[in-house]
Amino acid sequence: MKAKMIKKVLRAKIDEWISTIEDEGLRDLVKRDTIVTGGCIASMLLKERVNDYDVYFKTYETTLAVARYYLARFNPSKRKGIPCKIYLTDGNRQEIGESRTRLLEPATASDPSGRIKIVIKSAGIASDEGAERQYEYFEARPMNSDAAGAYVEEVMGSGEIEDQYEETQAEAEEVEDKTYRPVFMSTNAITLSNRIQIVIRFWGKPEEIHENYDFLHCTNYWLSKDDELVLKADALEALLTKELRYVGSRYPICSMIRVRKFVGRQWTINAGQILKMAMQISELDLRDVNVLEDQLTGVDAAYFCEVIAKMRAKDASVVNSAYLIEIIDRMF
Repeated sequence: MKAKMIKKVLRAKIDEWISTIEDEGLRDLVKRDTIVTGGCIASMLLKERVNDYDVYFKTYETTLAVARYYLARFNPSKRKGIPCKIYLTDGNRQEIGESRTRLLEPATASDPSGRIKIVIKSAGIASDEGAERQYEYFEARPMNSDAAGAYVEEVMGSGEIEDQYEETQAEAEEVEDKTYRPVFMSTNAITLSNRIQIVIRFWGKPEEIHENYDFLHCTNYWLSKDDELVLKADALEALLTKELRYVGSRYPICSMIRVRKFVGRQWTINAGQILKMAMQISELDLRDVNVLEDQLTGVDAAYFCEVIAKMRAKDASVVNSAYLIEIIDRMF
């Protein structure tokens, strides 16, 4: 698809979404601050189907306002709901919004980075079609240091948590309802019907957002305020060759996990790129639960949410690498 057509598609898509926002002040903020970047532009350049449109914002204020707006309109289940709350973890655990279900509990974790974060009781995701049916077994289940294997046997059964998670998210993204209602939530993002995904984990100028990216081909972007599409020569070259070029990321573990999906789509990656990830990972202290949780940003899978929760609930001397390896071996 040519650049002129990509601009036209993005302008029409974002305008259609913005028109459904009932708050006039918020509409103005979104018109001014929206950035579209990531896989959707890559897909259009390759003439592939766009799975979703990743939306970011230039400012913290707009990101927070959008998060509050959609959480207030989110109905996690048509049957009973999932307790969830959105709050700014600024060290004081300031609570800034809630879902319509009112089935809420106080926030129990703090984050010195001051990030915007959706906290969902259960397994870290919520769908308006009742995804809690698949994940409710994570709530209030004890785990002692010698029971990791038994616990995983119990919660896993014959199903695959990863497959269930991805199927639930995929179903939400396929909803063609042009009201752009919130249909799926995870810690870092809000998925609206008709394939808009609002990322609340990061905000800022495109170059600041891309500091959290890993692969070069995803760094093209579009700005709503000026209707400007920026296509980078090196990113286009990576797209044409379908080659994963690792540019360095704050989240190398997430990058390593993402590689498998691209390889499944016939992309290639050379050993040097993998070595760059490994070198960055070697600098991390993954025994620190805060470091590990931060490194799993973007890997919104139920089992990782649960591993982090159990690590936080346990004494650091009890949760060691052997304990985690047993859980991971059984879950994968």
